[in-house]
Amino acid sequence: MATPEAENEDLQPLAGIDRVVHEPARLMILACLMAVEGADFLFVANQTGLTRGNLSSHMSKLEESGYVEVKKEFVERMPRTLMSITRKGRNAFRAYKRSMSQVLENLP
Repeated sequence: MATPEAENEDLQPLAGIDRVVHEPARLMILACLMAVEGADFLFVANQTGLTRGNLSSHMSKLEESGYVEVKKEFVERMPRTLMSITRKGRNAFRAYKRSMSQVLENLP
């Protein structure tokens, strides 16, 4: 049986986890954007299953954090929202993945 100190050390990566990335909806958005160069709003909504309002709210938080870049344009008079993950967002996603992997690998 592991000592309480060892168990505490195994969980330490969770103490510094990025709460912006950790939220499930934002994690889905970032995971989706990690796989593509860029995507439009409807593609991300379809991939994540989020409602438009929910996606918009989480995208705002990710944009405020500097993790995604959002560009709005018109195509044949129709609004189109394009988004892509930034270098900062990629780094945050990778750091989150490393932290979670470390914790999960050390669980009994």
